[in-house]
Amino acid sequence: MTRSGVALLAVVVPAALLLALVTLGANVERFTDRVSAPARGPAGARASAVHQGSVVVDLHADSLLWGRDLTRRSSIGHVDLPRLREGNVALQVLTIVTRFPVTASIERTDPRSPDAITLLALANGWPWRTVGSLTERVLYQAGRLRDLAARDGHLIVVESRNDLDHLLARRAADRRWLGALLGIEGALALDRDSALDEVFAAGVRLIGLAHIFDNDYAGSAHGTEKGGLTERGRELVAKMEQRGIVIDLAHASPATIRDVLALVRKPPIVSHTGVKATCDNPRNLSDEQLRGIAAAGGVIGIGYWPTAVCGDTPAAVAQAIRHAIGVVGDEHVALGSDFDGAVTTPFDTSRLDALTDAMLEAGIAERSAQRVLGENALRVLRELLP
Repeated sequence: MTRSGVALLAVVVPAALLLALVTLGANVERFTDRVSAPARGPAGARASAVHQGSVVVDLHADSLLWGRDLTRRSSIGHVDLPRLREGNVALQVLTIVTRFPVTASIERTDPRSPDAITLLALANGWPWRTVGSLTERVLYQAGRLRDLAARDGHLIVVESRNDLDHLLARRAADRRWLGALLGIEGALALDRDSALDEVFAAGVRLIGLAHIFDNDYAGSAHGTEKGGLTERGRELVAKMEQRGIVIDLAHASPATIRDVLALVRKPPIVSHTGVKATCDNPRNLSDEQLRGIAAAGGVIGIGYWPTAVCGDTPAAVAQAIRHAIGVVGDEHVALGSDFDGAVTTPFDTSRLDALTDAMLEAGIAERSAQRVLGENALRVLRELLP
């Protein structure tokens, strides 16, 4: 293709995508965040009892991105407050996506590709300041969470250990109470010197060092170079540990994972992933990486989408969980759905009991299932939060 042809495509492709987004409006998520399985019957009595008796924590969902009113139950996407309550979720980590190339690939992603989040922001009427600044995109979505909590009346934005304890005390008396913890998917969102202070003040307590491509802080498993921590990345890790911001290794390159594990003094997490043993691709973790994260005291959130588990059933997710337990024990495995992350899953958050059922069917002990459902994540968050 000629140079002029490439230049023309650079204009036509984003323009066509923007037109499509504007035309589809809020319905765009109907095509990106789907449930593959038909409606399921109720979980068995044993699974239901285990699920309802557990404190459930999900370490990753991108629900703030799309513009739905999350106070209302929807047939679109995977997460909203009514469905979280139906699924007995106590704490949902809501992670902010700020940039995602339209040509993203788990193998190799060039960041110079047109950005889908810019197009989504324009289509959904985000403030103009978010168009040119990724940090402003974080602050805007953080504001959406504050508004959500104010309108719901039973949602606590968790920023500290005290908030976490307050949430659990309230839930013990009234299951309507929910917690949300704010994260960022990719440190590239910190695009100015004051950004870390700004996002911390806005409530961010978890940051993934890399997302779908390499950035100035860390290499991505899907990047062109796939390098490790840069000097800026090492400085960022130290600052995050000082402040009580959780270090998330989801999407990180093997070199980044090695560098972080050699550097940190507190447990990192992997908010959403699969394992290579059950689904071998660059997105997922090897047994060696699982052991390294567990040795540092961390937890690994197992995702629900086909790239993570090579299947579209609760049984496929349970198989990955079972393997991880076999490698590192039941104290280092957690849930990391990637709900509303432009993925298809076998259930939405209202039917998380289907996963509990599948775990028990896979031979995972009830006590182990309870740890995976939330206790492990709570333990690490309580240690890490300020």
